[in-house]
Amino acid sequence: MAPLKALQWATLIVPNLLAQLPFGASATETQVVLQPPIDPGNEPSLVPLQRRLHGRFLHITDLHPDEHYKPHTSTEEGIACHRGNGPAGVYGAETSDCDSPLSLVNVTLAWVKEHLRDEIDFVVWTGDSARHDSDEELPRHNKDILAMNRRIAGAFVETFSDDNGLMVPVVPTFGNNDIYPHNILLPGPNDILKTYTSIWKPFIPEAQRHSFEFGGWFYVEVIPNKLAVFSLNTMYFFERNAGIDDCIHPSEPGYKHFEWLGVQLDFMRSRGMKAILMGHVPPARTPGKQLWEETCWQKYTLWLQRYRDVITGSLYGHMNIDHFLLQDTHEIDMALIQAPGNGKATFRETIEDELSIQSSADYLRELRDHWATLPSPVALEQDFDEAKKRRGRGKKGKDKFGGKWAERFQLTLISPSVVPNYFPSLRVFEYNITGLEDAPTWADATRTAKLNEVVSTHDESDIRELKRREDPDFEIEKKKKKKGKGKKGQKPPEDPNLRLPDPPAKGTPPGPAYLPQTLTFLGYTQYYANLTYLNNDLVHDPGNDDSASSQGWNPGKHKGKTPKHGKPEPREFGFEVEYSTFDDEIYGLDDLTVRNYVRLAHRIGQASKKAKSEAEDEFDEITTTSGAANDGGEDEEDVESDSEVWEFTKGGKKKKDKKHKNKKARKTWLHFLTHAFVSTRSRDELEDL
Repeated sequence: MAPLKALQWATLIVPNLLAQLPFGASATETQVVLQPPIDPGNEPSLVPLQRRLHGRFLHITDLHPDEHYKPHTSTEEGIACHRGNGPAGVYGAETSDCDSPLSLVNVTLAWVKEHLRDEIDFVVWTGDSARHDSDEELPRHNKDILAMNRRIAGAFVETFSDDNGLMVPVVPTFGNNDIYPHNILLPGPNDILKTYTSIWKPFIPEAQRHSFEFGGWFYVEVIPNKLAVFSLNTMYFFERNAGIDDCIHPSEPGYKHFEWLGVQLDFMRSRGMKAILMGHVPPARTPGKQLWEETCWQKYTLWLQRYRDVITGSLYGHMNIDHFLLQDTHEIDMALIQAPGNGKATFRETIEDELSIQSSADYLRELRDHWATLPSPVALEQDFDEAKKRRGRGKKGKDKFGGKWAERFQLTLISPSVVPNYFPSLRVFEYNITGLEDAPTWADATRTAKLNEVVSTHDESDIRELKRREDPDFEIEKKKKKKGKGKKGQKPPEDPNLRLPDPPAKGTPPGPAYLPQTLTFLGYTQYYANLTYLNNDLVHDPGNDDSASSQGWNPGKHKGKTPKHGKPEPREFGFEVEYSTFDDEIYGLDDLTVRNYVRLAHRIGQASKKAKSEAEDEFDEITTTSGAANDGGEDEEDVESDSEVWEFTKGGKKKKDKKHKNKKARKTWLHFLTHAFVSTRSRDELEDL
């Protein structure tokens, strides 16, 4: 029972709080424990019953619900499981191009509510909550897209609420199929942004709604005063958005987006807070394909580099395949960021909205070939101290890794989707909460409302910051772009309005993405639902019930087949663990810091035919005779050093030939592909890719 003083205080203060309760809550529904002030100068706080940080959060992406989906219909292209006869299951048609039946969305959220909701601190929801426009007989309409998004938003509220209202913060973002026509979003404010402000009212903090209506971006302090999740509107970076141009002209929404992001990250830095960035379309960029307009990619990479002390991680969806990206700050071209006279700078083919198995494999091979050129992190880490000594003696110490913590690179994690282009998937991250075990939660702050307000009070200054320069006339800007680069060889003028972010102050230690500390991502558990087994419609090899790949199907295996049952007879639905980075011996990730992923990428890259040692360049000033440790769990004979083996003579160095083919790299590459396609492909199929 609460102390008498607290009860007396509650009698005075609670009536004034009722108007501040969270969306959907009422005076009779809300039950809180009241704690009196420690001293008269402190404001009291409201603490929800039994709500503490768990150090886990959920990433869910690309539901693509389709109200027209029908079981036992055709999965053929253009039919989309809407009619005809075929093997479409009750819970979806895995490895097809069909969208998710509502039954899959319902059982997914029901499973999350039962198994995950009470064990997570917040939800990152990265968009695409409407079906594709893939059936000419059933075209999409704007009202249908918005109605479905409102319906799914309501389902999220129900899933992550208790009797007191929303108990777990949900941070949504746009997908390219959440707007009409798909991919196209004009600069805000506009009707689409206004409508989504209403749809996502339970999720967007009231003080953030003006910025959301302006450009579709906002953030939520998921751990008050400690951690914020930033919802980026990647539609303003997306190459396929014909309604925008780039991120370097002040009239463009992408330019304004980075202005806003810089202001907010400065604010996070000044408060000692950290930030997670999330969005729908990831910054994928390979030699032949890319998703973001180049100047947007350039700014993003620079912003991540300058705010590396603040940003904890970056999470995206859209591509359906499980993989990661490394942005390299050595590829930043300041001329593209500072010179608005350049116009658009990308000439690459844009990647398709959703990737087929073959185009996905081509894309992943491009990533692997690029990773083949990465410097050897193992060798450089071993000789990091030696390089420092050489620099201290006045000699140039070469550092191609970005220091001990690989601060040259940034990491993007891309989760596979719920829509069963492969198998439906969910991802649960774990992060370090050392020192935060008893910290106030988002629910605490929400219940407390204005008594312990942690929402930024700098909103008006934000508006002034965005409006501190008059936006150039739109038509004038268009004319400037048409002028191109000007005279050959002439340096384009720098943008006088551009504000570049400041780097971390000298002496600032590496941030959580680089150096293990509080709020560092520790690892994740990947869940999947084996629909071939759960739908119980297609014959599979009974001798391989434990093999997901043997139960998965694709058009090559099952084209033209019909279900074995006259009517659906599905099994009880449930997700199971596909893999976990905590015990994945082949990946061997101690945590999700950038350095570990650069090591992993380098190892995968050695499986490329284009792989060649960078050691000759790396070791002009550094020498080593030791190889990599066996951190992958393989037998000793399968282990190959991440670096070349060297022998040294008095007059210099000489490279020895490799002892044998890098079996470890090949094994890691196939393991990476297995996860990329969510265990729907056999080893033989992956070998053929």
